[in-house]
Amino acid sequence: MLDGKKAIITGSTSGIGLGIARELAANGADVVLNGFGDPAAIEKARVNIELEFDVKAYYISADLMQADATRAFIEQAAQQLGGLDILVNNAGIQHTDLIEDFPTERWDAVIALNLSAVFHGMAAAVPIMKRKGWGRLINIASAHGLVASERKAAYVAAKHGVVGLTKVVALETAGTGITANAICPGWVRTELVEKQIENLAKQRGLSQEDAAKALLAEKQPSLQFVTPKQLGGAAVFLASEAADQMTGTTLSMDGGWTAR
Repeated sequence: MLDGKKAIITGSTSGIGLGIARELAANGADVVLNGFGDPAAIEKARVNIELEFDVKAYYISADLMQADATRAFIEQAAQQLGGLDILVNNAGIQHTDLIEDFPTERWDAVIALNLSAVFHGMAAAVPIMKRKGWGRLINIASAHGLVASERKAAYVAAKHGVVGLTKVVALETAGTGITANAICPGWVRTELVEKQIENLAKQRGLSQEDAAKALLAEKQPSLQFVTPKQLGGAAVFLASEAADQMTGTTLSMDGGWTAR
């Protein structure tokens, strides 16, 4: 379906990003991985993608909290790939606190990576895609890009910003062959969510699994976690011809969270 396409996925050394990268590769796209982690584990993930799916997979490290570094990363990755067709902005961090206790430096960090990096990534990618007359901008927002939760001021603000930014870019690129859409996952059992489960377990004196069930019960009516593979399937769809006229939208995958 995506044979010959070139894809960059930020925050893709584990979790959601790696799941999306694997699904894009499974459908024929060459990929650039990006993120932090154990170098041996990252190299293993990269090699496995190449061996399993017979595509090219590269890894490029970059500090996406810095505007210039983000734009330079997109240019470098596009050169490495020999083009750029698909950009998935997934990198993100989390911090929870009441607004009066929220550290300024944590606010700045969450906004820098979860929102500003999306802006700079798309700003660098759009000219490349325009020259080709085709492109897919896929931003991983969140259910928190549509609704709010307590103690998540920076994350909710950033993800709402990603949804709005996606709509702006969709309008600006309409008719160029480029689309811009956001995927809004509910709970996915990533390292970020695992930490919230651990905190809930400590607060309520629960086991890890009971805390996970309690977390789901608060927000996600399906009582099941969304998987990285499922999110990868959504990204593949958005990159397909079937989604040619799908732009400026949010695709919720949240087990019914935002249906309430």
